[in-house]
Amino acid sequence: MALRVDHAVTSGTFSLDGETFDVDNNVWVIGDDTECVVIDAPHDVDAILEVVNGRKVKAILLTHAHDDHVRVAPDLAHITGAPLALHQADRIVWELTHTGVIPHEALQDGQVLTVAGAEIHVLHTPGHSPGAVCFYVPSLGAVFTGDTLFQGGPGATGRSFSDRPTIEQSIREKLLELPGATVVHTGHGPDTTIDAERF
Repeated sequence: MALRVDHAVTSGTFSLDGETFDVDNNVWVIGDDTECVVIDAPHDVDAILEVVNGRKVKAILLTHAHDDHVRVAPDLAHITGAPLALHQADRIVWELTHTGVIPHEALQDGQVLTVAGAEIHVLHTPGHSPGAVCFYVPSLGAVFTGDTLFQGGPGATGRSFSDRPTIEQSIREKLLELPGATVVHTGHGPDTTIDAERF
């Protein structure tokens, strides 16, 4: 069975530092016809389950813990029985949305996960948030960057727990080292490539 990427867009809000914004979030599902992993769990459990389409969810992988990426994560974990995986450095951000709920697994830089026979490499890319990570899948020629890298450049900084020099360093050291043709699947908006975002 062939490895593939399925995708949905869900709509909701993002709140931090006393401000709230309307946002559309990408949800990415990597797998084959039997099993998959879900990247981020933003606003709508039913929309995510529709993409999963009855497959076994091996894990819910969180790029970071801003509320618009994790709002329905505990519900999705309860329904699917899949573990929630988040980098430990983002627990402080996670607690803003899910006080008293502890993610099941702590993602580590350099960790390699597998789904449907494919490797998923965890890249710790702090800057947008302390525990932000990207997921690189060499066999797909793709990286899933959350809010670390978008079409047009780095993700937002200037809010709590974020830092512009740090995100730029993360992108240079972890993402721009990937093959230039690597497709960048982002947390919001359209795809891009590593070559297109070099700075």
